[in-house]
Amino acid sequence: MWILPIFILSSVVLSDAQNVEKVLKERQFLMEKELSMMLGSSIELSDSELKANEIIMDLKMNEIENGFLHPNNFNLSKHFFEYKDLVKKKKLYKVLKDMPKGAILHAHDTGILSPDYMVELTYWDNLWVCFVKGNNDIQFQFSKRTPTSSCASKWKLMKDARKAARSLAKFDADLRTHFTLVIDKPNEVYTDVNTVWQKFQRYFISSGPLLTYKPVWEKYYYDTLLALREDNIMYLEIRSVLPSLYDLEGNTYDPVATAESYKRVTEKFMNDYPDFFGAKLIYAPLKLVNKRTLQEYIKTAMEIKALMPDFLVGFDLVGQEDLGVPLKEFMPELSRLSDDIDLYLHAGETNWYGTTSDENLFDAIALGAKRIGHAFALIKHPLLMEEVKKREIALEINVVSNSVLKLVEDVRNHPLAAFLSLNMPVVLSSDDPGVWEAEPLTHDFYVTFVGVASRHADLRLLKQLALNSLFYSSYPEKDKLVHEFDIRWTKFIHSIVKDHWHGKNLNDRTFLS
Repeated sequence: MWILPIFILSSVVLSDAQNVEKVLKERQFLMEKELSMMLGSSIELSDSELKANEIIMDLKMNEIENGFLHPNNFNLSKHFFEYKDLVKKKKLYKVLKDMPKGAILHAHDTGILSPDYMVELTYWDNLWVCFVKGNNDIQFQFSKRTPTSSCASKWKLMKDARKAARSLAKFDADLRTHFTLVIDKPNEVYTDVNTVWQKFQRYFISSGPLLTYKPVWEKYYYDTLLALREDNIMYLEIRSVLPSLYDLEGNTYDPVATAESYKRVTEKFMNDYPDFFGAKLIYAPLKLVNKRTLQEYIKTAMEIKALMPDFLVGFDLVGQEDLGVPLKEFMPELSRLSDDIDLYLHAGETNWYGTTSDENLFDAIALGAKRIGHAFALIKHPLLMEEVKKREIALEINVVSNSVLKLVEDVRNHPLAAFLSLNMPVVLSSDDPGVWEAEPLTHDFYVTFVGVASRHADLRLLKQLALNSLFYSSYPEKDKLVHEFDIRWTKFIHSIVKDHWHGKNLNDRTFLS
């Protein structure tokens, strides 16, 4: 009497169980397939790398899971200025600091070193200062006598201005504010892209005469290379507007001479530090110009290329993209130039969609750009994403820069997350790290690894990002570069495993903090 209902019931239960098992298998299949698409997924880790990966992922999981349970404690959802110093205390940050990072392919020459370094430069002899009251502006000039250039108040020798100050500490602290974007309550002060860019551009205008004094220029660049080396970077491709330099004798040096200065300092640094693989130059003047000025730029680029064919590797145009001249306006000139000099073009550094700003991406790709700077808006152009991948056009992504300059409030929403998940040709760079008090590259790696990439992204992603910076560089002997990277990477992996197994237990919360 009850056999049929029991049989029917058991069949239903069995059917439900089979359906659940089928759904779970489908879920697992989809997850594994998606993870296999991620940047770095093709890398096979050695036994030592697997051990190091376990250590690194425990550190990462601790930070993410704590943030997931307590969102207010997740630093990377906040403004960069709020957590830039806090994360330096994290064990994971220290690991990434020690990690070989390959190359920096997108950085602007006078925005790399810290505001504290800039303040130190103001102690040089023969520096004059003009404090512009009312708009909190400042001017500098090196000179043997009172400068003749315009000053809204009065030129003073910097050393005299310091002597007259009631507090030296306050004087230098006030001076420091001219060399950084970092402030309290940045979201209340920098209310939009234009506001923060105004302060950003003021830094370059104010610091220009300080840095273009030829002895300072060469020291700044030498110390930049030193800072990169200390951040475990082995090679640099530096963008420069190549300003005219000057000295105390009244001599000025044109952009070609500035490029020669860069080459000479690079060679000196490589002689002093043979383990550094040098630097190449990307000439990157301002884009808010007319065609006649662009033609002068191109003339300069060709002259430098003729004199230093192995040092000048590319051309770009820089500035706030939304306010700059669209690339399409310069299409004929840039097209002709690309026959002789590779293009590494800023494009898509915008939140807008269907405007000349994001449509610069079409122009950069059509012009045959080897790499695209920022490409923030690329996520809105699926066809262009396919073309970038097919043509192997590297995307120079600067996560911290995009956050500070108001393109994204929460880095978890950065389009880089999608680029990584789709195995796009990404290279991490840092743009102008000194202006927002970041380290040359470690902050960008940390923010990417913890705040942008998938929770599942591991050591393979880190390794692939570093390797990408070498693969997509202009360095002529990439095999040599990669071989040296492999040696340094092996030492790095060994150090992680060794440190862990010599008394540092992953269950120790101080190790995880």
